[in-house]
Amino acid sequence: MGKILIIGAGAMGTAFSLPCLDNNHDTSIVGTHLENEFIDNLKDNKNLHTSLGIHIPEGVKILKFENFKEIFKSNVDLIVLGVSSKGIEWVSSQLIKIAKNKRLPNILMLTKGLSIYENNYELLVEKLKRLLTSKGITEVNISAVGGPCLAAGLANRVHSSVVIANKDIQTAKKIADMVNTSYYHTSYSDDLNGVEVSAAIKNIFSMAVGAAKGLCSNNVSDDIRKKNYLNTASALIKQSIHEMEIFVEHLKGKKETVKGLAGLGDLYVSSGGGRNAKMGSYIGEGLTFSEAKKTKMEKVTVEGADLAIEIAKKINEDFDEKTLPLMIAMINAITKDKKLELNWDLFR
Repeated sequence: MGKILIIGAGAMGTAFSLPCLDNNHDTSIVGTHLENEFIDNLKDNKNLHTSLGIHIPEGVKILKFENFKEIFKSNVDLIVLGVSSKGIEWVSSQLIKIAKNKRLPNILMLTKGLSIYENNYELLVEKLKRLLTSKGITEVNISAVGGPCLAAGLANRVHSSVVIANKDIQTAKKIADMVNTSYYHTSYSDDLNGVEVSAAIKNIFSMAVGAAKGLCSNNVSDDIRKKNYLNTASALIKQSIHEMEIFVEHLKGKKETVKGLAGLGDLYVSSGGGRNAKMGSYIGEGLTFSEAKKTKMEKVTVEGADLAIEIAKKINEDFDEKTLPLMIAMINAITKDKKLELNWDLFR
């Protein structure tokens, strides 16, 4: 039995506590500084997590951020980050407070994303390591998880498969073994770049696949589109995988990773529902991104759109429309706030 601390009381961080608990680990969730009221309400309602619709088992300790340092008075075997990509800088500033001899326990990132730093692509693992190193942490080992695992499904213990990635395969295997259960099936990989890049950019392609109903034909009724859009969705999925392979290799990941859980698997789940696919459906119907955001999803975070805005300039510098026709069309539709138009002749 180990001691696992999950930072972030959101849906995925909380859902992840279940396989930890079911493996008899000492499992704690500590909320961020923004989640105090949420945790009070959760405890007042018998640990009902409103986003997941389940009562969190009593074996999982749920704590406010004020208890953060207290938890680390005894050794922690694994820190799990369940914060948003925008919270990485904040969490790095908190982690340095509990470092011992400039070292931290193993870290596993549930957070998915990609950013630009000094005009280069930067994985979230690289960003966190850079931030920690700049603050004097000399020894840190960060892993990432990818794969088709929606929080609500995991919280209800449905069969789910993921891949744990670390450049050191033994570390990846160790963490995978720590959280593997009869329903949470973990594999492991040393292709950290491939897993992280796939997990991030699939959000952009999920929007594209989500647009399939609106894009499938201009000459038929809405009813026919609803019943017959899967041909188009399948074509968009195939093109998405092709372009993901190109992009993953560009960022020094392995092409074969794209056809695994972190790429194809996660794209399938994400394009079948969720926020990215929903935004894609509105764009496919002919709305611009700003129109869809304002009238349909004003208070909803759309990770694929945020990523598109973040990497748009760099993507257009590094690639042309012939190489990544679907990705560039999606990114340009969002950043230039225009209707989505696809050049099907460029698809491969």
